[in-house]
Amino acid sequence: MPIQRLMLATAVALTSLSTTRHCCAEVSEARRSPIVVAVEAVKSSVVNIQGQKIVSEATAAGETSRSVNGMGTGVVIDPRGYILTNAHVVDGVRQINVKLDDGRSYIATPVAADKRTDLAVIRIRTGRELPVIEIGSSSDLMTGESVIAVGNAYGYEHTVTRGIVSAQHRDVQVSETQAYEDLIQTDASINPGNSGGPLLNIEGRMVGVNVAVRAGAQGIGFAIPVDKAMEIAADLMSIQRLEGVTHGVTSVTESEDGGRLVVRRVAPNSPAARIELQPGDIVKRVGEVETHRALDLERALLGQRSGATVPVEVVRGGERIALSMTLGRGGAGSVAQQVTPVATPDDSWELFGLSLREEPRETFAKSGSRYSGGMRVLDVRADSPAAAKGIREGDILVGMHTWETASDSDVRYIVSQANAGRLEDFRFYILRGEKTLYGDLKIAATRTAAATSGGAIRR
Repeated sequence: MPIQRLMLATAVALTSLSTTRHCCAEVSEARRSPIVVAVEAVKSSVVNIQGQKIVSEATAAGETSRSVNGMGTGVVIDPRGYILTNAHVVDGVRQINVKLDDGRSYIATPVAADKRTDLAVIRIRTGRELPVIEIGSSSDLMTGESVIAVGNAYGYEHTVTRGIVSAQHRDVQVSETQAYEDLIQTDASINPGNSGGPLLNIEGRMVGVNVAVRAGAQGIGFAIPVDKAMEIAADLMSIQRLEGVTHGVTSVTESEDGGRLVVRRVAPNSPAARIELQPGDIVKRVGEVETHRALDLERALLGQRSGATVPVEVVRGGERIALSMTLGRGGAGSVAQQVTPVATPDDSWELFGLSLREEPRETFAKSGSRYSGGMRVLDVRADSPAAAKGIREGDILVGMHTWETASDSDVRYIVSQANAGRLEDFRFYILRGEKTLYGDLKIAATRTAAATSGGAIRR
């Protein structure tokens, strides 16, 4: 079919305006409509995303590139700072800046992205738990049902619009390389900057992820159904994908009774098989997390190491059963995609020539730094890429490529990307005193990295 004229709902080259907040002593209950209540419930779990990216344009003289300011929206899906957004919002962005409803800003680290479905997960580290958006279901949406969109429209933060579900199951072709299947169509105003923001039902539960608008039209916007978005988010946050740790459960979410996580299959010789988890079991709780969908299972186990034992509560034949599952390394898991290898601190020394230690968060809080964490350089190997670029003992590594380096797990992930051949050369950022310095490292083709020639830290 011919390509329809659509544009992704991401704003470009705009500066957001500050908002003056007013409060009132009393507000009558008559004014507190269901929309007001719904927006109040979600505003703290909706974030604004900004960052610069390079775009290419065709001109009479050939192709030129320019730097633009991109904008989008995201929703908090885990209190530790994991945020769901559209992949096109963060793709190619050098530094992802996330602003919360309370005005505080953080630099985000990419976690994983799926360009085919245009969804991505990023993370910010705030030192405190964040409110998580309440997830609804798109399986019972009704055409004509009232919905609400919240997002960073044209840079106006937390813009709220309302409308109805205009249609369902729309297939939309945005470009030669990007197509969407089974979208929700709505006439709630969705503008550039709304990408990645929530489409809510009247109860304040997210039923879709806003993604695109029809260029030149009025009242034609599209959202990814939340049931599909949650399945993709579970894959993006899979502990096997991110940490090489496996549980062996393939699950399916049933929407009745507010969502039930039902075991569909158990991988042979997996941790789940060893505790005799069975198809048809309803998983009610894993660790401290109540589980309603596959994403909850992955969230509950994220950060656990191989060999850790986690309590699991299931319902089988109406009876509650308490189990204890010991997580495994590699092998069978719930994700069929390629698993990123897990790196060790020794790999950082071998690949970059850096010995690192996590810097206490108090260092950044006391100095009022815009960074939330970093890794102190304890030693630099002679004749290493790091030494060639002028990195010194005592520097604090705060970023590599597009990722934050606030912990050992951050560094392990970056090293694993390099070992897997996904990175060859990339930018690094360090704190030296009160100055942020940066440079470019070129990783050697072999595991034992050779020093790179030329170049120095630039201010």
